[in-house]
Amino acid sequence: MFSEYDIIVAGAGHAGCEAAAAAANLGSKVLLVTMNLQTIAQMSCNPAMGGIAKGQIVREIDALGGYSGIVSDLSMVQFRMLNRSKGPAMWSPRSQNDRMLFAQTWRNMLEQTKNLDFYQDTVRGLLIKGNRIAGIVTNLGHEIHGKAVVLTNGTFLNGVIHIGEKQFAGGRVSEKAATGITEQLIALGFESNRLKTGTPPRVDGRSLDYSKMDEQKGDEEISGFSYLDTKKPLKQKSCWITYTNTKVHEILKTGFDRSPMFTGRIGGVGPRYCPSIEDKINRFSERDRHQLFVEPEGWDTVEIYVNGFSTSLPEEVQYDALRTVPGFENVKFFRPGYAIEYDYFPPTQLHSSLETKLIDNLYFAGQINGTTGYEEAACQGLIAGINAHLKTSEQAPFTLKRSEAYIGVLIDDLINKGTEEPYRMFTSRAEFRTLLRQDNADLRLTEMSYKMGLASQERMELVKEKSNQTAEIIQILREVSLDNSEADPYLLSLGSAPLSQKQKALQILLRPEADLLTMARRIPKIGDKILTYKPDSIQQAEIQIKYEIYIQKEKELVSRMNDLENLNIPRNFDYGKVSALSSEALQKFKKIQPETLGQASRISGVNPTDVQILMVYMGR
Repeated sequence: MFSEYDIIVAGAGHAGCEAAAAAANLGSKVLLVTMNLQTIAQMSCNPAMGGIAKGQIVREIDALGGYSGIVSDLSMVQFRMLNRSKGPAMWSPRSQNDRMLFAQTWRNMLEQTKNLDFYQDTVRGLLIKGNRIAGIVTNLGHEIHGKAVVLTNGTFLNGVIHIGEKQFAGGRVSEKAATGITEQLIALGFESNRLKTGTPPRVDGRSLDYSKMDEQKGDEEISGFSYLDTKKPLKQKSCWITYTNTKVHEILKTGFDRSPMFTGRIGGVGPRYCPSIEDKINRFSERDRHQLFVEPEGWDTVEIYVNGFSTSLPEEVQYDALRTVPGFENVKFFRPGYAIEYDYFPPTQLHSSLETKLIDNLYFAGQINGTTGYEEAACQGLIAGINAHLKTSEQAPFTLKRSEAYIGVLIDDLINKGTEEPYRMFTSRAEFRTLLRQDNADLRLTEMSYKMGLASQERMELVKEKSNQTAEIIQILREVSLDNSEADPYLLSLGSAPLSQKQKALQILLRPEADLLTMARRIPKIGDKILTYKPDSIQQAEIQIKYEIYIQKEKELVSRMNDLENLNIPRNFDYGKVSALSSEALQKFKKIQPETLGQASRISGVNPTDVQILMVYMGR
């Protein structure tokens, strides 16, 4: 019934979809196995993509030839570029999406992908020969053989759902948990632990009074996520903002004695940066209100996602408390919020390719590695899918450095530091964030992917065009001089000092209040030359000019860091021979098996002296 596949992907969430698409587009014969073909790429939590640092990840996925950016653009109901008031390193795209259209679009794109088959069943075990993966075993008893397997199990591994004092097995509400895989992996020597996440109630938008809330509209200009020319919506839906109050908090407290989080029924650690509403009022008792975002679930539904009200309290407590929130006095529930507890495998058990250290050709991606968020899962899936293909094709693995992508930061953090709580990406985690902007992910990553065979010729041509146009614009600004009659009307409109002498256009642009697009529109001598270029190229030129000093400083730091990054450590290096290492460093090196001295230097608990000793011992 089943032929042998190059790669089998277990799970069709965001990680699984990206893994399957990447491997298939690179030429591998791929099977995507999922419990339910109707829930492919389901947005299990909020109907949104991107946000602070997460938006940069989606753009990086797109630049590499993944699908998340395209799907987000085609299903968005609202778009906002966050942090516009800050520097471009902090700008983060975010979309509100139509939940059903998002999943439908993902499935359509997967079904149009060559080399990709689908099968609806549950994976309950792995086929292993020696220390190498050989395939999977399903609940229906099928043994399906594959050269590599990518596990993207989400919250399904021994998942338990909690609503107040009620608890039942499940990977999502109304969906059964997956059993067998954790137990088998532990028997093989893997370390496992438990994490917890949660979701808020879904409510009937017709029962809300929006006049008591603040409207939050989308941006007038929709830039979107994909560097391809994707179709953008002609109109947008608004989100709304309201707040809890002391009365809401008092009602919520009445359920604390039945809260699975406070009574100890939940043993897994929850996301510190996205706490439940009961956790918020417990930890931040000095605050008398918390912000709630009222988010539409799509174009053609009245269902509303109450962002900020994640909870596992008893249903009647959720309901009574929410009815005291302004605008929610007559609220009707579609379903209550709940918490879910699930197994994960500390990611220090992985190589930087996301292949496991214990079993060859077995890859983990997404929440199985302890991350939280669609974007974090999707980028891991992409990298795992790429590397599964490369490994089975006998090619070197593809990895990204911390200086090359947020994806590189995320994976480096996971494999070197591990995580004991759901890992979420922030701009603060990236030490080179001036280089890792959302506007230049294509310039950073597309050529790498194109050479590998994943990013298309069309993407590569767009990158070349953008790069050339950016250079031409910068050269124009270096060459064109402006006098008072040409520049002063624009400068005075900004409240900026007039010219004291003739000046190059580039120097005028360096003034903090100046921006290139407005400058080009107001000064014909510039506009005639620049406004024929694409908006992305104009913006790129402006950023490179204004932030040149900061960009150059970070490049110098990267260059120094790469000296260590390029010093490889043999795969089976015997650290026990290096007697001068500290006991903690010796323990960490043996466990994590760093691939380079750079990676060794970033392991938690390893100090610079340990790295220097290792360097001397290796004759470096």
